[in-house]
Amino acid sequence: MRKYIGTAALVSLILFSCKEDSAPKQVEETVEEIAGLVLEKDGITLSTNTLATAFDDARLTLIAPAENDASFSDSTLFRFGVDNYDLAVNTSDPLSGQCANSGKGQHIHFILNNEPYSAHYNAEFKKQLPAGNNVLLAFLSRSYHMSVKSKDAYVLAEFNAGDNMDEFDQSAPHMFYSRPKGAYVGDNAKKVMLDFYLINTDLKDRGYLVRASINGVSFDLDTWQPFFIEGLQEGENTITLELLDSEGELVPSPYNPVERTISVKYTPESI
Repeated sequence: MRKYIGTAALVSLILFSCKEDSAPKQVEETVEEIAGLVLEKDGITLSTNTLATAFDDARLTLIAPAENDASFSDSTLFRFGVDNYDLAVNTSDPLSGQCANSGKGQHIHFILNNEPYSAHYNAEFKKQLPAGNNVLLAFLSRSYHMSVKSKDAYVLAEFNAGDNMDEFDQSAPHMFYSRPKGAYVGDNAKKVMLDFYLINTDLKDRGYLVRASINGVSFDLDTWQPFFIEGLQEGENTITLELLDSEGELVPSPYNPVERTISVKYTPESI
């Protein structure tokens, strides 16, 4: 069942920040209201009625290493440039208290070969690259792990560590998995974010869709936005994402489809 409970809009929130020995200061922040779409099937609900801070001018660039630089060690230094976006600060919007939120603040999601991401709260860090051709997607993330989807907020690059150069077409459409990830306990299990990152498509431009299957229950998503899952079963849950073309066929990509397993515990005592 598909329901709409709102429309997309830009609104302003007046937030208050307090400094020691000073009067409260009004800070105006622009937030993006995502269309209130609700999908329900077999006890599982996906919804998008949220407010998220808009970071239209946020920019992420890769400074080092150079793309396709083959001189790698076991510990490769990555250095990013971050503009119009603050790492290691909490995202100040209504959503930060509604789902799993990192106490360390905003960060970079670092996804190598579409494996589960690592979160980085500084713009410089070291990573080990496996042998072969490595595809990196890095993007800016809010403190509650929602990706920033503005046009300059990501980096897509390739690095070769060895002689194996598997082909990856950076100009083709691709989908990368981001959330959910890991274990969700207590209040964090009530609403679990589903988020993915699209390259060279926003779905609507090509008539594409993403089919999200949650424990075998499938939802066809035709808009690129995060969804919140409610009604997950206690214990293990399987999430499968497929990027489909206008004919319902899998879009060619080494990372399509993708499947992940997460765990849910609604109370600390439950297993």
